Amino acid sequence: MTTFPTFTNEDFDVFHIPGLEPRMEALIATVRPKLFALGDALSPYLSTICGEEMFPHVAKHARRKVHPPNDTWVAWAPNKRGYKAHPHFQVGLWSTHVFVQFAIIYECENKNTFARHLNQHLSEMKSSIPGHFFWSIDHMQPETTPHADMTSENFDNLIHRLENVKKSEVLCGLEIRKDDPILQNPEKLQALIEDTFHKVVPLYRLSF
Repeated sequence: MTTFPTFTNEDFDVFHIPGLEPRMEALIATVRPKLFALGDALSPYLSTICGEEMFPHVAKHARRKVHPPNDTWVAWAPNKRGYKAHPHFQVGLWSTHVFVQFAIIYECENKNTFARHLNQHLSEMKSSIPGHFFWSIDHMQPETTPHADMTSENFDNLIHRLENVKKSEVLCGLEIRKDDPILQNPEKLQALIEDTFHKVVPLYRLSF
C-alpha cells in the first residue's frame, strides 16, 4: 500500500522560484507526484461520502505563458473530463499553507442553485461549519475569512455575488500552515483531510 503523501519545506519553496519554466519544472518534479498520489488515495473516500464516483484532476497550469503559478492543487469532481464547471473539492498548496476545501469557481453553472440553497439552509450551515474553517470568494487569492468572523452581512454579500456576478466564486475549508507537524504525519494528515471533507460535504449537496 502506498504511503499517504506528506509535505515539506521543499514543496512550499517551489513557489519562491522565479520564472515560469524553472518553477514549473520544480513543481512537476517535487509537488505534482504528491498531488497524483493524493488524488488516488482520497477518491474512494470522496466517492463514498458524495454518493457518486469522484474523479481526481491535477492542475496543469497550461494556460500560463508568462507568470508562474503561486499555488497548485488536485481537485475531485463527478466528471472524468474536468472539474471547473462542477462543484468540487480540492487539496493544494500556497507558499504558506496547504488548503483543503469545497469550491465553486467562476466557470461553474451551479452557482445560482448553491446560492439559493445556502440562503435556505444558512442557519444550519453557520452552526455546522467549524469556526476555524475559512471562506473565500476568489480562488486566485490566498486571503480568507475565518468562519467565526463571518457576519450575516458577509453571507448576504456572498450569496448576492453568486446570484448576480458572472465571475463570482465561493470556497470553504481548512488551512494547514506549512510548519504544522501534522503535514509530516501521513496517517494524521489523511484523517484530517477526510474529516474536513466530511464537514464541508453538506455544502456540496447544496449545489444540486
